[in-house]
Amino acid sequence: MIQVLICDDHQIVRQGIKLILADASDIALACEAANGPDAVARVRQGGIDVVLLDIAMPQRDGLDVLKQLKSEFPRLPVLMLSTYPDRQYAVRSLKLGAAGYLNKSADSEQMIEAIRRVALGGLFITASVAEQLASAVGAGAKADLPLHERLSQREYQVFRLLSQGRSVGEIAEALALSSNTVSTYRARILEKTGVRNDVELALYAVQQGVQDG
Repeated sequence: MIQVLICDDHQIVRQGIKLILADASDIALACEAANGPDAVARVRQGGIDVVLLDIAMPQRDGLDVLKQLKSEFPRLPVLMLSTYPDRQYAVRSLKLGAAGYLNKSADSEQMIEAIRRVALGGLFITASVAEQLASAVGAGAKADLPLHERLSQREYQVFRLLSQGRSVGEIAEALALSSNTVSTYRARILEKTGVRNDVELALYAVQQGVQDG
């Protein structure tokens, strides 16, 4: 049996995934978690073969949790789940060590296939994600990438929250950082994207389709 940990902050999503897993005779729900720290704690207890990890969660986002899990358990397959368009997070997730990236709009058969494949040590990539990977490889030098793709992972997190109109204080609380640290990230983001203020940053995000989904 493939023992699966579901980590998603929405109970209704976890319930839906559990119903999907119940139809697969070779997959079982080991446990579930509503946030990143709880997921890490449960993995440390052992007995997990695959982690289904949501990207957008409170306290720590899924990419932060992914980095920690791959640091502590490098051979543990982590399948990222997201409602965001593939172009926003798929390549970032795979670069951080995810075994696959699956949009929550995927059908149940695709999710079961993804779990089985990564449990066997494979990589699950949809056609859309493969296209994003090809574009990233084809871009080659960093200078050929869109401006926001040159941001570090933490800068990208702050960038998205700033573009949503969140204040420095709100971002600091959401990411468990100091306001001074967030302000430093903000300054770097403005410099790297070439905009002058948060309004221009929000406009840039809309133009680049970063706020889709």
